[in-house]
Amino acid sequence: MTIRLRRSALYVPGSNPRAIAKAATLDADVIILDLEDAVLPDEKVRARQAVETAVRARAFGSREVVVRLNHATTRWGADDLTIIAAAAPSAILLSKVETSLDILNIARSLGDMGAAKDVRLWAMVETPAAVAEIGALAGAAADPASRLDVLVMGLNDLARATRVRFVPGRAPMHAWLSACVLAARRHGLAIIDGVCNDLDDPSGLRAECVQARDFGFDGKSLLHPGQIGICNAAFSPTDADLSEAAAIVRAFDEPANAGRGTLRVGGRMVEVLHAEMARATLATAAAITARNQIETPNVRSGL
Repeated sequence: MTIRLRRSALYVPGSNPRAIAKAATLDADVIILDLEDAVLPDEKVRARQAVETAVRARAFGSREVVVRLNHATTRWGADDLTIIAAAAPSAILLSKVETSLDILNIARSLGDMGAAKDVRLWAMVETPAAVAEIGALAGAAADPASRLDVLVMGLNDLARATRVRFVPGRAPMHAWLSACVLAARRHGLAIIDGVCNDLDDPSGLRAECVQARDFGFDGKSLLHPGQIGICNAAFSPTDADLSEAAAIVRAFDEPANAGRGTLRVGGRMVEVLHAEMARATLATAAAITARNQIETPNVRSGL
């Protein structure tokens, strides 16, 4: 079972060379080099050049390197796509996506310009229209040419557009979060939660990460390196999770239980589907161990 870790996805301003260099030493699973919200208009071109150089340098180890582009309708969008696609990051993150056609048009452009097939597309879900049509938007993945792999929640933009407030527990956003997770899973996509804005509230960040994990997200997007450790821990199996998973797998692997659909393990009834979930938990732990072994010794989880 192949597991792609996306527990933590750190936004890094493309206009900050020091932050880009530091990102290569951090324990984030995904580095999102940002050309959009984090970059002022008069810095856009310089930021694009810095990001192109960083992507081509291939200095980020096993991390996925994703570049968030300016929207295609802006004066930077077309050049962003052409230049960054040629540099071949792991994926391109599209902002303000609202329909499947938005994704398919970009995918078609990538094909026309001869972009490598392993340059994938990620899509921001950050407008009311995107949430309202999330099933159709995620359905773009049904077309193999779409390149679509991941949805990323943009809750700040959604809050601004809807006037919904950020409150502890994020109750006003539960419907959005659940709908987007369901759409992602229906179409075989990964999905990453939005950012936690409060950089000085580790308990609040931990609560959001645990909530996102429990809602079914693969990971969470982050604004600051200091958030990585808490996020990775929340989306990693605990010792108790691993012990339980190993017990379930052992029980179903016993020859005496061959062909049985249900078993009693640890005082509860478990089914074959629980064995599949247990194997996924063990595979995730193995992926985390493997990643930690191949990264350089100076990898840091925060400041």
